[in-house]
Amino acid sequence: MVKNKVEWSAEARLDLYDILNFYIIRNGNAIYSRKLNSKIQKSIKLIVKSPLIGTKTNLDSVFIHIAGDYQILYELIESRILIVMIWDSRRNPEEKTKVFQGK
Repeated sequence: MVKNKVEWSAEARLDLYDILNFYIIRNGNAIYSRKLNSKIQKSIKLIVKSPLIGTKTNLDSVFIHIAGDYQILYELIESRILIVMIWDSRRNPEEKTKVFQGK
């Protein structure tokens, strides 16, 4: 079995950084951010093991996996998994559509 390689878009890296940094500033320490990062990384490992675990979107190769309050949007490209976006589900979903469509 071929192991899928994980790649991150610049947008997804920035999303994760912003989310984790928000909680560091809000809480005054990095304890929660470390736990949240661990949860997201575990979800990504699960995606690597079972790439079709996510919910299919209206784009054939793009899926969404839910990790608590966060959605991990990823695209399957041959033996690669491209993490496209990390989205806080508590945000306005119309914003995600605009960001995802590049508007």
